[in-house]
Parts: sequence; structure tokens; C-alpha cells
Amino acid sequence: MFIFAVMQEMILILDFGSQYTQLIARRLRELNTYCEIHPWNKIPDITSDIKGVILSGSPFSTRDESAPKPDLSNIKGKLPLLGVCFGAQYMAQNYGGEVSPSKIREYGRANLSFVDSSNVLMQNVNEKSQVWMSHGDTIASVPDHYKVICSTEDVNFAGYHIQGEETYGIQFHPEVYHSTDGANLLKNFVVDICKCDQSWTPKAFVETTVAELKEKLGNDKVILGLSGGVDSSVAAVLLHKAIGTNLHCIFVDNGLLRKNEFEDVLNSYKGMGLNVKGVNAKDKFYKALEGEKDPELKRKAIGRVFDEVFDEESKLVENAKWLGQGTIYPDVIESVFGYGRSFRNYKISS
Repeated sequence: MFIFAVMQEMILILDFGSQYTQLIARRLRELNTYCEIHPWNKIPDITSDIKGVILSGSPFSTRDESAPKPDLSNIKGKLPLLGVCFGAQYMAQNYGGEVSPSKIREYGRANLSFVDSSNVLMQNVNEKSQVWMSHGDTIASVPDHYKVICSTEDVNFAGYHIQGEETYGIQFHPEVYHSTDGANLLKNFVVDICKCDQSWTPKAFVETTVAELKEKLGNDKVILGLSGGVDSSVAAVLLHKAIGTNLHCIFVDNGLLRKNEFEDVLNSYKGMGLNVKGVNAKDKFYKALEGEKDPELKRKAIGRVFDEVFDEESKLVENAKWLGQGTIYPDVIESVFGYGRSFRNYKISS
């Protein structure tokens, strides 16, 4: 499998299964900064284009034996690093501090009672600023070289800076809307600490991706299954811009679409200039579903027949070397598995 990524400066987000991980990525994109989410146990090679790393929150406690234990040896002290919630607690507990259960679960709004405005991470973060807490543990102690940079009335170590490193930890979630100065904090990290130039835009992504596709694919043929949805359609358009008619799209009519949807969508694809073949396979799907009442078995039958039809049609395309697949970024089920979430991007498989 080959995953195309924009080769430019980026922030690496290590995912520990937090419900907010995708929101961190969104906030960075709003800062015109490219980022990628990777599972904590599938850390990519640390290349020169990675300008900083963010550790996400997690449903796990750092005190659990089964909790994630990332290898940060190539990151901590070598690159700017920001731990959020679990990430902050992990760096406290595993580098000389202590994490203990909170007397009460800290969930919801809180206000900072102390802010070290001289620290670069906390610039333009106001005292009394509202933050969003979501944890059952709290940092009880930190090593001497961990300097407290913000606190709430109930949480002394709400934020810290490891002196001598560009390493920071915060126990609240700046990516959440309820953290009123969260965007300022993330900008401080991305721009002032990581030195990202905020040059990434969707247009730049398209241009770079198409250029990489051209270089990678050359004159090779690619087969892509179209569903009529946004994700496969976007992948098709990007590939079409790169290789034109060497992209062979297959759009299968399973008989389960809305009235006239197959014809309308097929015509739209052709109007976009895509090299697409519509396949009427309704009868095969109807036969597979006949008499079946169990929803899960219906789903499996639809998937099986689609695979059979797609395989048959793919074999009619001579000398095709690549299978294209498009899926939205937050589709976290069918790819690389961490403890919680995983990620997929638009990808080309060989």
C-alpha cells in the first residue's frame, strides 16, 4: 500500500484514541498548517518535514497496565512536543512525576487561575480563561525541571514546560470550542514554537497531490470503484487530473439506489470528463438478497456481490497496475489500528 502525503512542513499528531483527535487536526488546518494523524504505536519515520508533534488525549489512564506506552525517544527533546490531557499525564508519570486519581472526575468547564504569560505557549491566553477538562486522573507531582505555566483552582499542574526542551503538557483540551483561548494556544505552538509558516491550503494540497500522483503513476493504468459519494468522487477527480483516461472508474448499480440515481450520477461523472463504466448488476444483488431478513447478513451479501462484480469488471481492463480507493480522513475503522482510532486518507494501493 502506498499512501500519498503532502511533502511539506507538517505537524504529526499521535492518536491515543481520544474522541477529540480529529478536532485537533481540524484546528491545525484552520491555521493553514498541514498535519497527519498516526496511531501512537505506528509512529512514522521522523523526517525533516515534521516540525512538531502533538500527543492526543485518551480514554485510558496512564496508570493502567494496558495503557499506551509510546516510544518518544526520537521525538522528546528533539522536536517541539505538546502533550494534551493523556499526553501531558504520560510525560509527567513516565519521566519522573506522578499521576494519581482525581478526587472527582474533572469533566467540563474550568477557569485558569494562574497563567505564565511570559511562556511562549501561553501568550495571548488570558488569566481566568475558560478551558475544557476531561479526565479522571490528575498530575500530582512533576520533576523540578517541569515549570508550571498555568493552573486552575483545582488543578495545580494544568500546564507545564520542560525546561531545556521545547516540550509542553496541558491537562485541558485547547481544540474544544469551550476552551476560549485554545486557538491562541495552538497557534503559539504551531507558529511560534514549531515555526510553521501557515502556507498550507486546500488548493496547495490539490496541486501537490496531483504532482505526486503524476510522478508515481506515470503512464500506468488505475482502476477505481465509484460509489457516487464524496470520498470516491474526490479521489477520482484527483487521479483524473493526474493521469486522465488511464484512470478507469467502475460504477456499479446494485438496484438499491434512489429512483434514477444511477443514471443521474453516471451522467454527472461523464460530464466531469471521467472515464467511467456503469455496470447494471441489479439482478445479481436481488438474487443474493432474496428471502434474507437479517440486516447483518444483507450487508454481507451486498458486499460479497459487489466484490464479485467489481472483480469481474476489473479483469476487463488490460494491464492495470493500481487499485485506487477514496475515503474520508476520519474513517477510522478499517485501517491501521492503535488502541482507539486509526486513520485513512485518499490512497492508491498496488
